[in-house]
Amino acid sequence: MKTSLWFLTIAALWLVCLSSTATAAEAAAVTDSGAKVAIALASGLAIAIAAFGAALGQGKLAATAMESIGRNPNAADKLFTPLLLGLAFIEALAIYALLIAFLLQLKI
Repeated sequence: MKTSLWFLTIAALWLVCLSSTATAAEAAAVTDSGAKVAIALASGLAIAIAAFGAALGQGKLAATAMESIGRNPNAADKLFTPLLLGLAFIEALAIYALLIAFLLQLKI
């Protein structure tokens, strides 16, 4: 599983680098469908990997918090704020990936 995740991450980064290497003058003259396909794949992979990573992170964070509360119910008040902050930060990373995917789509 980790090998396939690393492969997908490297492929997505390669496609993002490939699609962002054109300068402004070259970007105006790009009519190659291969570059457009690479940009479309990069934007799709960016949001897919971000959603997958955010789901894993949120699940692990919530599971750990619930396990901690189960072991020590008196700590529930102290764990609630860091839990919400962690979930918000994880979700913010997914939203940034969505923004990057939209910006890549505008290049097509």
